[in-house]
Amino acid sequence: MAIEEIDPQGEEQELYEHHRIVCDPKQSQIRLDKFLFDRLAHTSRNRIQVAAKAGNVLVNEKAAKPSQKVKPGDVISIVLPYPQREVELTPENIPLNVLFEDDHVLVIEKQAGLVVHPGHGNWTGTLVNALLYHFGKLPSTPGAEIPRPGLVHRLDKDTSGVMVIGKTEEALTHLARQFFDRTSDRRYNALVWGDFNEDEGVIEGHIGRSVKDRTVQFVFPEGDQGKAAVTRWRVIERFRYVTLVECKLETGRTHQIRVHMQWTGHPLFNDAAYGGDRVLKGTTFTKYKQFVENCFKIVPRQALHARTLDFDHPITGKRLHFESPLPADMEAVLERWRTYTGSKPMEDPGEEFDKEAANKIK
Repeated sequence: MAIEEIDPQGEEQELYEHHRIVCDPKQSQIRLDKFLFDRLAHTSRNRIQVAAKAGNVLVNEKAAKPSQKVKPGDVISIVLPYPQREVELTPENIPLNVLFEDDHVLVIEKQAGLVVHPGHGNWTGTLVNALLYHFGKLPSTPGAEIPRPGLVHRLDKDTSGVMVIGKTEEALTHLARQFFDRTSDRRYNALVWGDFNEDEGVIEGHIGRSVKDRTVQFVFPEGDQGKAAVTRWRVIERFRYVTLVECKLETGRTHQIRVHMQWTGHPLFNDAAYGGDRVLKGTTFTKYKQFVENCFKIVPRQALHARTLDFDHPITGKRLHFESPLPADMEAVLERWRTYTGSKPMEDPGEEFDKEAANKIK
């Protein structure tokens, strides 16, 4: 029997696990939920049954019930949201900007600078701590367990924008499947260095951890390492030296937009990890350099915002759309660029973009 965990994380990162199991030729015929419970660590039978009810358990590519009997040679696929970590978390009264909430899901607008999940060096002051406090303040049935925050995706600390949280195991499982199947739709606005010859395009390149710096990602164009990644982009507004683009994720890899844009020679504006925190295009005049440095101060982070999120409500099935306007720091920087370039001919490409400098981060 072969058990394979497939692509457990993604951009800004997706928090679900996908297992694929091929049954042995001598496999005895037992219930599917018992079969999976016996083989998947840290997974309760209830989680498996909820996943099956949501259509997240496939046997030979067909949705299966928990009571179905497994047979020799069956190929079983299961998608599960990550279980709660065995870490003592403290609720903290951190303000949340709630866009939508019902008994099943919570949609928020995350501010830049907020870490999503506790981890090394960030055990407090995170979005999860804020959600624990928020859920604890919600009215609940006497004796009912207080809901715990269920994440199916996350945004980087310095990325702002829309996020969805599942409030029940059933909702979380449904959302995990949508992110896995790419039926959810996420679009980001990014301010990047340089101009584009086209109005839209597609970036394809495998993404994995850099072999030289494990804190950042790297594009492996030959596909010999990393995971396949696809980013669609289109120009929203041009400023000669920088461009505002919309990015649509076809896959979900860690730092996908940031590393894909850097790889094509267009690092995100003020993205220190991927070389965008210095002047990469423009003149050598001191006044211009000072202008850019002032813009860096206005938006002291990578200029990336999760603008829209569409998904099907896990219970009603209704398609929901949420949109978050650009935050004040990005809007202020765009206004600065509009003023700076407004009187100059837009067809003038300016100096050649220093692509070589942009790539010298590994």
